[in-house]
Parts: sequence; C-alpha cells; structure tokens
Amino acid sequence: MKLFLKFGHLIVLFLILVLVFIALNEFGYLPSKFFSDKDFNVEFSESMIDYDNDGIDDYTDILNGAKKFVAMKPKYKSAYYAGGYPDDGYYVCTDLIWFSLKEAGYDFKELIDKDISLNKEDYEIDIIDSNIDFRRVKNIKVFLDKYTQTLTTDATDYENWQGGDIVVYKDHIGIVSDKRNKEGISYIIHHDGYHNYEEDGLTRKEIIGHYRFNLNLEEIN
Repeated sequence: MKLFLKFGHLIVLFLILVLVFIALNEFGYLPSKFFSDKDFNVEFSESMIDYDNDGIDDYTDILNGAKKFVAMKPKYKSAYYAGGYPDDGYYVCTDLIWFSLKEAGYDFKELIDKDISLNKEDYEIDIIDSNIDFRRVKNIKVFLDKYTQTLTTDATDYENWQGGDIVVYKDHIGIVSDKRNKEGISYIIHHDGYHNYEEDGLTRKEIIGHYRFNLNLEEIN
C-alpha cells in the first residue's frame, strides 16, 4: 500500500513538472537556440534612408531602438498621461514603436498627430486627443498602411522578414528581431507584460500587418 501511494505521489509530481514546463515554454521563459539571417542565406536589406545622419540606416536604427527599449526592462501598465509620453517607468506595447523610431530620428507622435489632424476621417476618430492617439494600435496601423512599405503577413515566408520591421496584430504590436528560430521564422521584440521581451513568438497571434519603415516625409507634408 505504501509503495502504491509513493508511486502515486511520483506520478502527481511528474504531471506537475510537465505542466510547469508547458507553462514556462508558453510564456517564453525557457531558453531556446536561435539563429541569424546568415543561417538561412538571408541578406539584410539596409534602408536607403539615414534620417538622423548618424551613419546607421533607418532599419538598423529602429532595431537598435527596440533592443534599447526592452533592455530597460519596462513594466506594463495601460494609463493616460498628460503630454502623451509615460513618465513613470510603465509602458504598453505601442510605446515600443515611438521609442524605436526615435532612435532613427523620427518624432512619431508629431508625425501621426499631424496626419490625424489633416485626415481625421482616415482614422475614424470622433475626438482627437494627442495625448493618446499615437499610442493606439489601430491608429498606428492606419498610418503605416498609408505611408510605409506593406509586406507579407505569412511568417513562413522568412526571406521577406528582417530585423527592424514592424508587425501588427489586432490588439498588439511589436518590432521584428534579427533572431530566428530553427524554421527561419523571425523572433519578435515586444512588450505585453506576460512574455519575454525578445522571443520566438511572432506567430502566437494572427498577424494583420507587416511593414518596413521607408517613410517618405513629403507624402505627409
């Protein structure tokens, strides 16, 4: 009888360990081997634009900006801030976008606020609020659809994905990493408060937009 109870306890312990492993893997806490563009003979396409004239092309700047953002280990909280920008160390997923674009020299808040003021109907906004409009996924997607290069949403078409691209979901947004998994699918850099900041999670949600930020400012001005 004691042997049977001991065996039963071992089974329960094993099942608990399996569940813990599944949970850790789902939320990206387990380390995994990653690959690079070179492993799949993918050549990084540099932007022809260096907007801030720092000697680094825009796509690389954006990627570097995303990595700097997550290196701060931002905490997650959805809140409204006078002036628009969070000032307390708490951020949401969309804050990664303006922060990353700032690394390339772009004032994304100014760009999207201006376009909303000129083309309010495109954004389907009743009341314009510059303190929050640039931090909404829906508004960012409208801007990206209008002014940047639209690319495939098929993550398995890995040759057309690279670090610095922007990926949009129904209620989430992130920057494509320069890391890849064993199938060549890119990692994602994002901030959702639950998963690792940079991880093999690009296809966890349905992708509804994939963009490369080759912005023509003359189209907006």
